[in-house]
Amino acid sequence: MTRLFIILLALICNHVMAVNVRTFGAVGDGTHIDSPAINAAILEAARNGETVVIPQGVWLCYSIRLHSGVTIRLEKGAVLKAAPVTDEQGYDEAEPNDSRYQDYGHSHWHNSLIWGENLHDVTIEGEGLIDGTDVLSRGEPRRGYKGMPMANKALALRDCRQVTIRGLSFLSCGHFAMLLTGVDDLLIEGVKVDTNRDGLDIDCCERVVVRNCQVNTINDDAIVLKCSYALGWAKPTAHVLVEDCHVSGYDVGSMLDGTCTTKAVKAPDGDGPTGRIKLGTESNGGFRHITIRRCVFTHCRGLALETVDGAAMEDVRVSDITMTDICNSPIYIRLGDRMRAPEGFHPSTVDDIRISNVHVEDADSRYACLIAGMPGHPICNVRIKNLYVLFRGGITMRDVEEQTGTNPFFFSKTKNKSYPEPSAHGIQPAWAFSICHAKNIRISNCQLETSSFDERPPVSQNDTEGVRIRKTIMKNLR
Repeated sequence: MTRLFIILLALICNHVMAVNVRTFGAVGDGTHIDSPAINAAILEAARNGETVVIPQGVWLCYSIRLHSGVTIRLEKGAVLKAAPVTDEQGYDEAEPNDSRYQDYGHSHWHNSLIWGENLHDVTIEGEGLIDGTDVLSRGEPRRGYKGMPMANKALALRDCRQVTIRGLSFLSCGHFAMLLTGVDDLLIEGVKVDTNRDGLDIDCCERVVVRNCQVNTINDDAIVLKCSYALGWAKPTAHVLVEDCHVSGYDVGSMLDGTCTTKAVKAPDGDGPTGRIKLGTESNGGFRHITIRRCVFTHCRGLALETVDGAAMEDVRVSDITMTDICNSPIYIRLGDRMRAPEGFHPSTVDDIRISNVHVEDADSRYACLIAGMPGHPICNVRIKNLYVLFRGGITMRDVEEQTGTNPFFFSKTKNKSYPEPSAHGIQPAWAFSICHAKNIRISNCQLETSSFDERPPVSQNDTEGVRIRKTIMKNLR
């Protein structure tokens, strides 16, 4: 009898602790604007640390404002849909902030479908969908006909802690599906993102786990760690684990619907689909103690580790990675001098990068595996082992020589200040490894091959010290 009483009491408590948005007047018919009712439900739940339940339905919304201690659960069949701006209604205004050192999108959070600032103990979970199709802007959001503000992010958080995002799907979410800046003790788990620009932007965050996520972003980065100056000070991104994730560059929406089509062949910058895992480009506060493991890259760009704005990148561990159909360098490590940072900011550094057990099939040969520092600022202490890459090959020395005004190893001041992409360096004079301005690079137990003959040598070095390649096979198919 006592046990039965405890079970009944628990069921009653669980029922009481759930706040259904319908109770506050939300309709869920895809026509009625439900954000006022949902925001009222969140305020009520915040008083007692309750869960806000959004049941099956299409919930047309403007800005949803999160509060501490609240769990929001989108149940199966629930679609939180971004509402079009009208002459009378729009999203919350972007708050004032300094955007000299990062673009407008990275500098604002309130102009979003869902946002929160200075919060703690927040969970957003469930089997529902957050849909920004044809509403959330891919760039700086403009205003509606009568000046009503628009939005360019699905979910934006600033200066928060103890945040969990679990199980949800995101579709066509504008500039960012998630912009998470200064969010510590963060868990993103089992999330699916299929969007038209960035997927997960994790900026100036510490103690982060990203696990079992699928992120498809043909036009921009899928999972990207940054450490910008958006908070007004140089906060690092540190102690981050990204594991068991799949990133890709299929056509927008085709990952979620299961078709995984590849009709679009280029991202806006003119190169192939983006879709990758990356550190950078915004890089002021530092990258420290980063682990990326057991991840899959498909039909996208390769791994990119970049610091160009004064950040120290150190203690990065990458292992057990599988890549297929890669449209640029499978591995790209870059130290640059763009320096979008306050005057007198310290230069970038790269030290202690370890990459192991990486298997790559069908990789573009133009840029090789590229490690590029700067004169006087070498990339230091990189270890690559157990790497297999099958490059497409087929590049001629004439292809290298015909690049107008391009010397792959002439990293001028202008080149170092440009946006870091493998394509910015031009077609490399080697097909396997191209290494410049680097020190203490160890490559061991690797095998690199071409599927068609490539006229270039397998390795090229310039301004290097202590580069050692051991027990490595490089086969150029004739």
